Amino acid sequence: MDILEKALEKSGQVEQTSIDNPVIKTQPKPKLARSVPATKSSVTIDWEKLADEGYLSNMQGNSSLAEQYRMIKRPLLTNAFSKASEGIEKSNLILVTSSIPAEGKTFSAINLAISIANERDKEVLLIDADVAKPTLAKRLGITESPGLIEYLEDDSLEFSDISLSTDIANLQIIPAGKRHTFSTELLSSNRMLDFVEQLSERYSDRVVIFDSPPLLAATEAEVLAALVGQVVLVVSAETTMQNTVKEAMKKLEDCDVVLGLLNKVQHEHRMSYYGYGGYGYGQYGQQHEAEE
Repeated sequence: MDILEKALEKSGQVEQTSIDNPVIKTQPKPKLARSVPATKSSVTIDWEKLADEGYLSNMQGNSSLAEQYRMIKRPLLTNAFSKASEGIEKSNLILVTSSIPAEGKTFSAINLAISIANERDKEVLLIDADVAKPTLAKRLGITESPGLIEYLEDDSLEFSDISLSTDIANLQIIPAGKRHTFSTELLSSNRMLDFVEQLSERYSDRVVIFDSPPLLAATEAEVLAALVGQVVLVVSAETTMQNTVKEAMKKLEDCDVVLGLLNKVQHEHRMSYYGYGGYGYGQYGQQHEAEE
């Protein structure tokens, strides 16, 4: 039995995760009332620069990239907010990671956040949790600002001290913050646990996306995976070996929902060519240059 089957069996129903079959059911959980957290600072995203680097912009509603991320986000939103979310603990918390560096996880996390923020009724919080090698703030043009590490280190800081509103009304961002020798310990602390519990329960109507370190490159990724309801594993179709993916998947054995995003795919290529078909990866992404 492969790891995805084990994860789905744990939820009470074995199904292959794909665009055509995104629903994963377990046991009911209540949703709390809508509440939007305040922020003290805001940033204006340089959309032209972002588009030049191959990312989604606020004016690409009809592009092929926009359509790809519509397909990517739909099963995630279904799992988070429809009846399929019943019983998926922290279903609105989504970790975007990869096996190794340079597979496109940050590219995918940013585009996914922008795409979901364009929904009429969805609030999105994008958190740079790649605290060992943060790149999200640089890509979005955010200058030095306190972030997740400062919040975990200093009990006096509040959510509003580290969260940045943007010129997309439905999108907020939390940068990684400063480098820290004991970042893994901070991410596994009670304060981090309380933080994700609050994001899941108090702001249960909001999608929270964590840009994580690669699973095989940093211990923080495995810690983060245990804190969320859904994991998106980005796989580079042209470079990542099957054994590497399998090794990374072993670290996700206890995750209830794992979806795959095959990145940098040529149109004519099929999943079976890479040997990943048995894991239920969706053939979502097209080839691009961004490789965070």
